[in-house]
Order: sequence, then C-alpha cells, then structure tokens
Amino acid sequence: MSQIITPYPIRRSRRLRRTEWIRDMVAENKISISDLIWPVFICDGLDRKEAIKSLPGIYRYSIDKVTEIAQDAVDLGINCIALFPYTPKHLKTPDCAEAWNPDNLVNRATRAIKKITPNLGIILDVALDPYNSDGHDGLIRGLEILNDETLIALEKQALAQANSGADILGPSDMMDGRVGVIRRALEANGLKDTLIMSYSAKFSSSFYGPFRDAVGASGSLSGDKKTYQIDCANSREAIRDAALDISEGADMVMVKPGLPYLDVCKAIKLELNVPTFAYQVSGEYAMIESASLNGFINKDLIMLETLLSFKRAGCDGVLTYFAPELAKLLTRK
Repeated sequence: MSQIITPYPIRRSRRLRRTEWIRDMVAENKISISDLIWPVFICDGLDRKEAIKSLPGIYRYSIDKVTEIAQDAVDLGINCIALFPYTPKHLKTPDCAEAWNPDNLVNRATRAIKKITPNLGIILDVALDPYNSDGHDGLIRGLEILNDETLIALEKQALAQANSGADILGPSDMMDGRVGVIRRALEANGLKDTLIMSYSAKFSSSFYGPFRDAVGASGSLSGDKKTYQIDCANSREAIRDAALDISEGADMVMVKPGLPYLDVCKAIKLELNVPTFAYQVSGEYAMIESASLNGFINKDLIMLETLLSFKRAGCDGVLTYFAPELAKLLTRK
C-alpha cells in the first residue's frame, strides 16, 4: 500500500493528536466491554471465596458464589465467562474419569449459572490436567503422553460439558486431531450449535505458573508439557496448527499466552482471517498486579494499553483476569 508523505510544515502530525476528541475520532483501533472474556476459578463447598496467593486479587468461588459473579458479569456488560475448576486430590486419577462426570464441578456450576443468567456465555476448558493425577493434559503410559487414547477421553469430556449447557468448548490439551473428534461428536449427538474456541497456538510457556496453583495442578505435574505444547521459538508452526483446527471444525482460535505472542496473533489474523482471541495468562496478570501493588506503574493505564495492544494485533477478544476492572474503566470512559 503506497503512502503519501508530505513534509513539515505542510504536514504536522501533531494536529491529529492535539485534543482528546480528535484522537478518538482518528483512532485506528477501539476497545469495548464486548472484547472481554472473564476467566473465573471455582471450587467445591458452600459460601467459599478462597484467595490465590500467586494471583493477588483473584479468588476461587464455590458454586453459590460464582452465580453472583455471573450476575456481576452481566451487570458490567461482560458477555462471556470461562470457568476453571479446582479439583480435590481424591478426584484426580490416572484415567481422569472425573473429567466426563456430568456432575463434576464445572458442569454443576454451568447449570447453576444458566438458571440465573441464561444469556451469559460460558466457556469450558476441554483438557484432562485438572483431573489427572500426573498433572498432564493427556493420558500417560510410562513417560509418554498418549495422543489417540486421550482423544477418546476428550470426546467424553466435551459431550458432558456441552450437555451441561456450555456455549463454547475450549480444547486446550494440544493433542493432534482433538478438534475434529470433538466436532464430529457434537454433530452426532445433536449439539451442532456448540461453538469451539480452540487453543490452537498454546505455547510451552513459563507464564502459566499461577494458573496451575489456582487449579491445584502445580504440585502434581510430572515433567513438562513440551512434547505437546508449541515451542515458543516457532510462529509458523502456530499458524499451521490454527489452520488445522479451523479445517477440523473450530469456529475460533486462541493464542496463549498473550502479550509475548502478539506477533503470532497478528500473523494468524492476517493469514487465516478467522475470529482470533488471546489469553492474557496468569503470569502476565501477576506481573502487572504485583507492579501495581508496589506502586511501580499506573495499573488503569497499563490495563487499557495492553487491551489495546491485543486489538492492534488483530484480536477479536481477550481472556483476561482484569475483565471486571476493565469493564468499569470502559464504562466510565
């Protein structure tokens, strides 16, 4: 695309920056509450709100409390939340059977939320790590993560979640072929309208630590996840994986983590032109929140700037723990 370059003083770039209203009028990207997806952690019990040490300001909520959070989301104008369970150790097993229990924590929470706020979108994570005694996203034999055997388990998990009322399934396991298996199962079981937002570009990252604490997986993980999550050195591989997931039936794709992979967000959006989301993960949140608590940064401005950076990179929306705070800021704006 050719550009007309007019020299100073005929061209004064600052004319378009002089006042707030003119800056807003010529802004190339806009942010809104509809860009936000709120990740929420849930736990068993009654009337519980548990602090998460490595995620200051973030809590786990029992089902009776998470219905209140869901109503808060609606009141703030947030259209969608993502639920992540804290699974007690006695329910973690090598076969991960709790993952497809129709009465497990996330399925019960989904049904409860839908009774109170039926029009609030709910995303559920399709992966075995919250239920695996080894902490991995797939079934294990010896030191090997089993791909095809895991697909059978993921199919059962996805059907249980869709039947509980989940609007969007988020396969985050990074097993080969899982989107196709899930999409065919949904079609065959009369669940054709259930959306899939695939974690297509999920990188093997050091930014996930606080999340694993939040879901109780950090202490049980044996080894690492490098044999199935994408090497952080590779961007073209991420584009290929996103293209594969779309071909298998994903409606949307996700890049995870977010800020360190804005180049990947942009590349996927430009090359594939599909709905593209990013997850501003727990490590990103913890760094910003900790810096704010120490008085090193202006948190409100940083939250807005990071959200805008996702939009500038081509993202249609962002999963962020800052969602309720951002919604309040955007309402005031």
